[in-house]
Amino acid sequence: MDPRVLVGTRESPLALRQTEWVLDRLRKAWPGIDFAVRAIKTKGDRLLSLPLPEIGGKGLFTQELENSLLGHEIDFAVHSMKDVPEELAPGLALRAVGPREDPRDALVSSFGRPLAELPPGAVIGTSSLRRAAQLRHWRSDLCVTPLRGNLATRLHKLDTENLDGIILAAAGLLRLGLAERATEYLPLSVCLPAAGQGALGVEYREDDAETGALLEAAGHRPTELAVTAERTLLSRLGGGCRRPIAALAVWEGETLRLRALAATEDGRRLTRAEEAAAAPGTAEAAALGERVAASIIERGGVELLLLPGSGKEPV
Repeated sequence: MDPRVLVGTRESPLALRQTEWVLDRLRKAWPGIDFAVRAIKTKGDRLLSLPLPEIGGKGLFTQELENSLLGHEIDFAVHSMKDVPEELAPGLALRAVGPREDPRDALVSSFGRPLAELPPGAVIGTSSLRRAAQLRHWRSDLCVTPLRGNLATRLHKLDTENLDGIILAAAGLLRLGLAERATEYLPLSVCLPAAGQGALGVEYREDDAETGALLEAAGHRPTELAVTAERTLLSRLGGGCRRPIAALAVWEGETLRLRALAATEDGRRLTRAEEAAAAPGTAEAAALGERVAASIIERGGVELLLLPGSGKEPV
């Protein structure tokens, strides 16, 4: 095999740090391989003036990386799993899902106040419909406003613009060594995370068996099964960033428990469901996602998810 293997990633500081984390595992397993990084700007990184739902929910942060893979410009790509569409481009597959960082959302507030102590009408920035809907459900008095940019940009906007707080993935703060910026890690009862949040995925060409064999060293089976359950649910409900859907699967000993919710954008209506599976493999984890999605639909989730302009109905 060619001793030089090229990995593609988004060019943000967080994406580069996450890629180095994956490469640290691979270099320990394969010290004779030269892993090199190619940073690529994605559509989601270029179009920062529009809210994410307005520029499309599929492949905003992955399509350019997938194109580079299919064009043999890179050998594999590292993604944040919450950004990966439920359906990958033909010929591509996820080879490994790495150990998960803290999956929760975090509040960074201007005055160090937790969410419950923010004044009525406090302005909170987030680019996520999921976060916005849950915040509005919990506190309808909050003013939730769109906020785009990489993590450093959003922190800068908090410091320089008229915002009382912003909501970020805790994993990003932790991976960049910014844990001290977090005012509060939001309880799951207040803000359930996105499917795949906190986990990293490695994508490759299915016909590249040599690279695929290398990438197994980056994987973590428990996280892979948890993310499988979450992404199956997301696919069943017709998910993506255009829909307020949340899902998190957590191990309790040998049991995998999946909790999920669907909401209206204004947060006024919200449906929750959860189930567990004992000692699941891949098929059982996927079946768990199917069951929880079916439960949400049975409880009225279909009506919540049929949002104007969604472009896809649950099946």
